[in-house]
Amino acid sequence: MPKLTGNESRKEAAASAGRAFGPMFNKDLGQHILKNPLVAQGIVDKAGLRTSDTVLEVGPGTGNLTVKILAAAKKVVAVEMDPRLAAELQKRVQGTPDQRRLDIMIGDFMKADLPYFDVCISNTPYQISSPLVFKLLEHRPMFRCAVLMFQREFAMRLVAKPGDELYCRLSVNVQLYAKVDHVMKVGKNNFRPPPQVESSVVRLEPRNPPPPVDFKEWDGLMRIAFVRKNKTLLANFKTTSIMQLLENNYKTYCSTHGLMLEDTFDIKTKVQQILESVDMTEKRAAKCDLDDFLKLLYAFNQANLHFC
Repeated sequence: MPKLTGNESRKEAAASAGRAFGPMFNKDLGQHILKNPLVAQGIVDKAGLRTSDTVLEVGPGTGNLTVKILAAAKKVVAVEMDPRLAAELQKRVQGTPDQRRLDIMIGDFMKADLPYFDVCISNTPYQISSPLVFKLLEHRPMFRCAVLMFQREFAMRLVAKPGDELYCRLSVNVQLYAKVDHVMKVGKNNFRPPPQVESSVVRLEPRNPPPPVDFKEWDGLMRIAFVRKNKTLLANFKTTSIMQLLENNYKTYCSTHGLMLEDTFDIKTKVQQILESVDMTEKRAAKCDLDDFLKLLYAFNQANLHFC
């Protein structure tokens, strides 16, 4: 057997230690297992679970959160991408009353057909943070709330308000459909292995009923407004590419709805008139709230100008 170098010996020892205390974690899949039972219980408490609830858990890992959810809810549907961790979780509840109340789905959460659930709890793999939030918000029937762990900066973007440094397109897109609150900070040492960043937990409550807004239209407007969030809205709209896009959309809309294009039509004039009509030519996206953006979208749509 070849002799190991000092560095190789240390790596082998670390690997052996990892195998001795459980499965090796895959950082590429964002596997950072929450090990602090007090934090796990705090997350479950913030969900306000009822004994009749079905809970969707994303990324259960070895089940440190799962067993606490099972103690408070009727059923848990756990979606785990790694079959090794799913096996560890299955082994953990085997032979207990919880076994019949736990349904493990092995696979990619983003590709999964989600069942009915009342509450979602997730120690979210950070690389799917944004897609996960929007998949949840699109889910029907609507759930009551979600308690979700994210990288700290992402979490603070979700809850950011107009004027905050982190206020951005993500903030308004999520807050349009849900009330979002920051509920706790979680230090990196509460995980095994520790991630490189700090974490935070947010509580998300979908607005029910959801606002009657075409999301593609809304997001199209947000992309323009936040391309330079500290510039005036008029300056953002005046770029050649935006003007061309809006003019093409306007002509297409008129053509498909049997509307005549005015002889004096000028897209720059039309956009400026719309912004002036809602007193938003000098406003900046960084300081606008949801009502401002809803008012602006309505004004554009009333003038037959669309964003998708």
